[in-house]
Formats: sequence, structure tokens, C-alpha cells
Amino acid sequence: MSRFRFELIAVDPQTGARTGRFHTPHGVVETPAFMPVGTLATVKGLTTEMVRQTGAQMVLANTYHLALRPGADVVEELGGLHKFMNWDGPILTDSGGFQVFSLTALRKIDDHHVVFKSHIDGSLLELTPEQAVRIQEQLGADVIMCLDECPPHDAPPERLRQAVDRTTAWAARCREAQQRSDQALFGIVQGATDPEMRARSAEGLLKLDFPGYAIGGLSVGEAPEEMYRTLDATTPLLPTEKPRYLMGVGKPIDLVEGVLRGVDLFDCVIPTRNGRNASAFTSQGQVKLRNQKHRTDPGPLDPECACPVCRQYSRAYLRHLFIAEEMLGPILLSWHNIAYYQQLMQNLRLAIREGRAAAFREGLLARWNESV
Repeated sequence: MSRFRFELIAVDPQTGARTGRFHTPHGVVETPAFMPVGTLATVKGLTTEMVRQTGAQMVLANTYHLALRPGADVVEELGGLHKFMNWDGPILTDSGGFQVFSLTALRKIDDHHVVFKSHIDGSLLELTPEQAVRIQEQLGADVIMCLDECPPHDAPPERLRQAVDRTTAWAARCREAQQRSDQALFGIVQGATDPEMRARSAEGLLKLDFPGYAIGGLSVGEAPEEMYRTLDATTPLLPTEKPRYLMGVGKPIDLVEGVLRGVDLFDCVIPTRNGRNASAFTSQGQVKLRNQKHRTDPGPLDPECACPVCRQYSRAYLRHLFIAEEMLGPILLSWHNIAYYQQLMQNLRLAIREGRAAAFREGLLARWNESV
């Protein structure tokens, strides 16, 4: 029996939102789920114990960055990523495909491979589909990703088709290269916001029968409405019995909209990046702690949040930490933001089981639109 299994628990009849359980070698993930981003085998500013306390079940790390430092061979020698970063739950590693998009000035790409010039020291890193799989097998994550090409959202039609077909060809090479049976290799559907290209990508990948499918190439500059329309067109193309992962998304509203369109897994740097910049997500909306009005506020960051930050510290104190440039400020706000995301997903899972996902979304929007 496979070590990976996706168990569908409930589907909301109005929206298609779904809740389930994704079984992996390092534990079960209740879906829909948000994965904090630990690019370099660390969720920035937080210990793994702090991440666990937020309710996070699964984290993400990055192949490209870990291949540069400390090197996949080092991680493998030290017992793999779980032991290396002291995280005993499931881990997903991206293949480096997003860096094909984000580091355009530092890479060259053709049908065979992509070659990066290291952003650290200028040395060259070659990634073929086979090497991307090999590196991820050395790292030892539970879920690994095919190498793909993420095109710009405004790429011309011929360029978009080239990226889609290259992604499909690379996926076949990744499938062929995989040797470990204790890792689930996910294919990645590309195609920007073009429904025909999304369908072309999905059709090619479904033939390879991956244990899960990701939707890549969104939240890269297109308008939110375009992203939602693309999800409307794409998620129905993917198998209902396998997990669906929306890569690199996003803000709380994007998670809710994605869940209501049938997405199961998410990751994004936004909660920690915003936390480092004095911006908090709360049940009443976004709070910018540098604002003068929080200077003497004795209340909690979010009165409805039970995380350690909201239980123990006032808005005034948290603001003081940022104004004084104390490192504790970004740590505490990152901790809260990830806890907020986890609570949001837990509430969504409950709403789906109770058949009220659409009403849950409307209630959130009404509260988030209030001024904080």
C-alpha cells in the first residue's frame, strides 16, 4: 500500500470547497492546509517548536536555495531535512521552478536544463529535471515537485505554449528519474491566466498519473480576479481523489477564495514577510503596528486569537519593539501571523464540514472591510 493517500472527508455542495486528510510518511495533514515557508530549512525567525505551536502541520523548503547552501550532500549526510531542521512533520520541497521566474536575470534556460548564476557568489548551478529530483531525494522531503517553467503572466501566446510544453516534457523526465518510493512527486500545471493553456498543461500531466497536482504561475503580477477565474477553469480539470496545491498563494482572502474553488494546500511567505514589517493579520483586518494610534494601546493584537503573542503582549509593546528596532518584534509578529493563518484554515475546515463555506467567506469579508 502506498505511503501516500488522500482521503476526501466532505465537499461543500454550494462551492466545491473540500476537506480531507493527506496521509504521508511523517504524519497526516488535515486539509485545506497552509504550509509556512521555510526556504532555507527555517521559517524565518521561528524555532520549529514555535511553528508547531501555531498548529502548522506541514512546512515547505526550497531546492534551489538549499542546493546552494549548505548543499544537498550536507543535508543528506546529516540525516535528511527532517533531522537537519528538527521538524518531524511532513515537508514539501519546491523544485527551483519559481526561481526560473524570479531570477530571470541570473539564469539561462533551454529544453534541456536551466543554469543559474548564484545570487550569493556568482558560481553556476545547473538544474535539469533529473538533477532537481536527485537533489530533492537527497533532501528527503515527503512531497517533491517537478521542475517546471513559470512564465510571466503577460507572456505572449507562443512563449506561453513553449513554457507549458517544456513543463510537461520536464515532468515526464522527473517521473522517469524518481527512485525513492517514500516521496510523492507532484506535477505542476502552468499556463498563466489562459484557460486553453491551463487545459493543455493539465491534459499532458494527467497522462503521467502523479499522486498530486499543483497549480503554479499564479500570484505573479496578475489581478486577483484573474487568478480566481484561472482557478475556476483549472481545478475542475484535476482529479478529485488527489490533493491540489496552489503554489505561492497568498493573502488570507486568496486562501479563502482558493479553498472555495477546491484547493487543498497552500504556501506563501506573506505571513512572515508582513510580520517582519510590522503588519499583522487579525480577525478584524490588517493591523499596521507602526501607526501612532497603537502607541498606548493596552489591548491584544487580536482579541479573538489565542496565540501566545495575543495572550501575553499588548499592541503598545509590540509597536515599541518595532520603533526601537528590537529583533523580538518581527519574531512575535511572524509567530502570530502564522498562527492566524492556521486558525483561518481550521475554521474553514469546520465550515466545509458544516456546509457553510460561502457564508463563512461573506462573514470574513464583512469584518475585514471594517477599518482597524
